[in-house]
Amino acid sequence: MKHKDGKPINQPNKNRTVTLAVTFIALCGFSFYLGGIFCSGKDSVVVNNIQMALDSPKESSGSLQVKPISFPECSLDYQDYTPCTDPRRWRKYGMYRLTLLERHCPSVFERKECLVPPPDGYKPPIRWPKSRDECWYRNVPYDWINNQKSDQHWLRKEGEKFLFPGGGTMFPDGVGEYVDLMQDLIPEMKDGTVRTAIDTGCGVASWGGDLLDRGILTISLAPRDNHEAQVQFALERGIPAVLGVISTQRLPFPSNSFDMAHCSRCLIPWTEFGGIYLMEIHRILRPGGFWILSGPPVNYERRWRGWNTTIEDQRSDYEKLQELLTSMCFKLYNKKDDIAVWQKAKDNHCYEKLARESYPAKCDDSIEPDSGWYTPLRACFVVPDPKYKKSGLTYMPKWPERLLAAPERITTVHGSSTSTFSHDNGKWKKRIQHYKKLLPELGTDKVRNVMDMNTVYGAFAAALINDPLWVMNVVSSYAPNTLPVVFDRGLIGILHDWCEAFSTYPRTYDLLHLDGLFSAESHRCEMKHVLLEMDRILRPAGHAIIRESVYFVDAIATIGKGMRWVCRKENTEYGVDKEKILICQKKLWHSSNNGSR
Repeated sequence: MKHKDGKPINQPNKNRTVTLAVTFIALCGFSFYLGGIFCSGKDSVVVNNIQMALDSPKESSGSLQVKPISFPECSLDYQDYTPCTDPRRWRKYGMYRLTLLERHCPSVFERKECLVPPPDGYKPPIRWPKSRDECWYRNVPYDWINNQKSDQHWLRKEGEKFLFPGGGTMFPDGVGEYVDLMQDLIPEMKDGTVRTAIDTGCGVASWGGDLLDRGILTISLAPRDNHEAQVQFALERGIPAVLGVISTQRLPFPSNSFDMAHCSRCLIPWTEFGGIYLMEIHRILRPGGFWILSGPPVNYERRWRGWNTTIEDQRSDYEKLQELLTSMCFKLYNKKDDIAVWQKAKDNHCYEKLARESYPAKCDDSIEPDSGWYTPLRACFVVPDPKYKKSGLTYMPKWPERLLAAPERITTVHGSSTSTFSHDNGKWKKRIQHYKKLLPELGTDKVRNVMDMNTVYGAFAAALINDPLWVMNVVSSYAPNTLPVVFDRGLIGILHDWCEAFSTYPRTYDLLHLDGLFSAESHRCEMKHVLLEMDRILRPAGHAIIRESVYFVDAIATIGKGMRWVCRKENTEYGVDKEKILICQKKLWHSSNNGSR
């Protein structure tokens, strides 16, 4: 080809252009690959590499190896250490809305890598059901409640024990009569309609303890504050409880979880800050569920003189509360003496009638209703999804039929169905039979407080339902959120990230169970930190059942030995080569360390 002036034109070499293009693309791809290798542990390339190591026959014959380590003892002043609610760190956070009592976990560089000691004189806990009425003083050696609440009969010290008479601020003469009156006001507490409850500001959990005999499973919630060790007392008694406070973050539960919520003079300012705390109760309460309030401003006509206030102020507070509840489609269900009961709307008819400009506002579609892990509270209330009508209390199967009925909300979990739910139940029934052969204590009064550290549908807990224990079902905040399914079947649980410490005191669980937790989370969470946290919350002489890939089992056993655990390796019920079970026991030891660490 020639230019218009007759000079030849140099044509580009097409082959050379193609070669350069291919080379450029290859270099880009290679650099992307290298970036994937060296990027954060959260990236999929690292996850895939770990999974390849687990699945490859060549690698499965080997295992992860770690150097033997012996962890030192923490000093005795860490005997009640709660890393994410540590009073030593309160000064870093403000008093506004009590944010200092929320979770504030230490950084990786501040974590304690030592073994939390028991108090001097610690003894194996008293067994259930006797433990509901008494515990060893040296196991929870705190006198504040005994000194400050003696007239309300929360507890009293006699000799080497604390005794729990069953009293409380609003029921000093005993929780039994208090709950009897409550059942008269809410007949649904008697027939299996009400199964799950939450007690905000629980004291020593006498309300939740009484409900256990009535077939109602309660999570008792209280912060770590000047009421020394409320949650620790509850768990020492064998009653489900967690550390928590309604402040600036949502509670770690999905929406529509609880059939009933209770506040007995819990000092939560329900009508302040635009009613944001009551909006959170509305979120976690199931449609048709009940909210119970005893104490100010209920029965203000008779009680106001003892509340250091005026009858006009209390009347105003009650009217504000009633107005706020009505604006969120609660209705007054029943009321007698010091107890008032409101019921959340059973369906969406009331919400549909609310004006768009109504106050408080309804949350828009951008607000995820089931998010509960470090999710800020917002000044709006969540309207239940009308698609899930059968998740309302009125339409659900009653307990105990509810336990094995596939919940409607299982369809919200990717890859889940009624058949996968049924298969999971059958699988765990067989596994529990095998576990009881490996650990004969399981199913006896030696095991009361149990945690399933990474549950899916709660089938582990369901298979143990007839044993004298309760199970805290933990769903990873990084896994698909199956916790609505757990609550819908009448069990209790909580969202958590095992890269952080759990919201409980030391020595509060008899048995920890995990199924493939390290296979799923080792790319994010350092193994030794997870195991040290397990050691913190496990009672001396308690056990851990660790079901894991053979790739991780030896490393777990090595770290366990450094924590003074005794572990043995067992086959699964199927005898597969790729998976093993570790049965580990934490030994009782007493501190020899008076220094700080």
